[in-house]
Amino acid sequence: MDRNRLLLAFVLMLMVAIAPSLIWPPKKPTAGRLSGSADSAVVRDSTARPAVPSQPTAQPPDGPTADTGRIVSVTSPLYRLGFSTRGGLLRSAELLQYQSFAPGDSARPVQLVPKGDAFLRHRLVLPSGDTVSLDDWDFRPSPDAPGLVVQVGQAATPLRFDAERRGSHVTLEYSLVPDEYRFEVHGSVTGLGSGGAVLLIDLASGLRSVEKDSLDDYRHYSVVTKASKTERTDFSSIRPDQRALLNGPFEWVGVKSKYFLTAALALEEGQPTFGGAIAIGGPRNGKAASRATVLITMPVPAAGTFRYSVYAGPLDYRQLGRMGHGLDDANPYGGIFRPIVRPVSVFVTSILLWMHGQLHLAYGWALILFGIVVRLLLWPLNQKAMESGIRMQAVAPLLKETQEKYKNDPERLQREMLRIYKDHKVNPFGGCLPMLLPWPVLLALFFVFANTIVFRGVPFLWLPDLSRPDPFRIIPILLGLSMFGLSKVGQIGVPPNPQTKMMVYFMPIFMTVLFLNFASGLNLYYAAQNIFSIPQQYLIAKRRLREAPVAGVRPTPVKT
Repeated sequence: MDRNRLLLAFVLMLMVAIAPSLIWPPKKPTAGRLSGSADSAVVRDSTARPAVPSQPTAQPPDGPTADTGRIVSVTSPLYRLGFSTRGGLLRSAELLQYQSFAPGDSARPVQLVPKGDAFLRHRLVLPSGDTVSLDDWDFRPSPDAPGLVVQVGQAATPLRFDAERRGSHVTLEYSLVPDEYRFEVHGSVTGLGSGGAVLLIDLASGLRSVEKDSLDDYRHYSVVTKASKTERTDFSSIRPDQRALLNGPFEWVGVKSKYFLTAALALEEGQPTFGGAIAIGGPRNGKAASRATVLITMPVPAAGTFRYSVYAGPLDYRQLGRMGHGLDDANPYGGIFRPIVRPVSVFVTSILLWMHGQLHLAYGWALILFGIVVRLLLWPLNQKAMESGIRMQAVAPLLKETQEKYKNDPERLQREMLRIYKDHKVNPFGGCLPMLLPWPVLLALFFVFANTIVFRGVPFLWLPDLSRPDPFRIIPILLGLSMFGLSKVGQIGVPPNPQTKMMVYFMPIFMTVLFLNFASGLNLYYAAQNIFSIPQQYLIAKRRLREAPVAGVRPTPVKT
């Protein structure tokens, strides 16, 4: 298909035109040539203007009595997929190594396909505007068996579906990879004619929620696309029945929940295969959008063949990284802090995984040890910062005297203060850097626990799940107490200051309330850091008492 025809077909596909179907009856199809069937949304005769199909709604077309055909299951150590002979659809996708926490599915394997829905509906939009849906085509499976078992180490196992209607032949072949959460789709259609067609690939209305907190899960539902870079469109930003057009071409298009992803990918890395995507808003659950139908467009040449790959599995950057295509960025998070958060979070997660795998530590102990190691690495900087604070305290009387003396001469005051800082080796900003350095790690861990499947459902001591808040609020309270102890010890030897005294009490309370609903793993890491910092703070406080300035005595400059 040339570029003009492709552009025309894509534009026509986005229009909604129902009237022609009421005015012009459908033509009798010609044998041997694929044409719009009775299930086409719009048909036309030779005297009518080209029309296009109306867009499908966000509701699954299959009702409780819909004929789903016979299910052919494919099982590997990682997954169990169920393909239907009715339409060649993917009716179920279970991840056998992940447990569902949803109330209705608790203790069962994670199921990605929403109830009553299906993945990989295929529709063909012809240059005429007619739509041929394969949903109700009856396919013959090969091998014709109720189920297949694929073993690790064997080559990709093909599962083929064939169907014929009105002289046209359609083949869908799924090549399953046993040790990866992916498979390839090879399709062929006869009778397209010289104009080819546009293939619509339906990724269904989101994913099935398998989390205990379904509302939190729904907040993470989004469409993720990769063109020159990865972009995300949240379901919550698409109003019900709104059609959000995502302009390609794309290398891959996916639908993600908090921890899982389904995506259609180009076979060749770096080769945009999909022309664009359409996201149709569905019903909302409170403020969170739980449904949005996602359609992907793909040009089909006159020969009638198409090929692409499918990923259906966890949002695990290690698994996604092995897929290539930049798919490990399928969970873009961090907002405006993403350039900092992304590399730091990958680095921190890699360290925690190494500790868990190589040191055989539970993830909870790995977090505690990691918090202590971070503080040990920052110990020299903290030491210098606190020493700078002691020197600043020592020259405070001299600074106050200088400010009084030159209060009417700002330029002279600035020169004298800089001279004092230089003579006494005082850096007024020396205490800032050590305080700021732990924050990128803390911020990265916030997003890690909110988005990384590694910690999903991982228990530790009384904590049932490190990725969820502490149900007894013990860790947040311990965090607040550790902050109070750290601040209290830090005030030893510091001249009384009402504002500082207020912050000693306010900040621990504020941080405790703030962290109450954060992941218990994040609280555990932060509390461990604070507790381990108290001895160093105490040593510095004792030194501060020894070197505290005596009233009326001018401090001696530090010798170089």
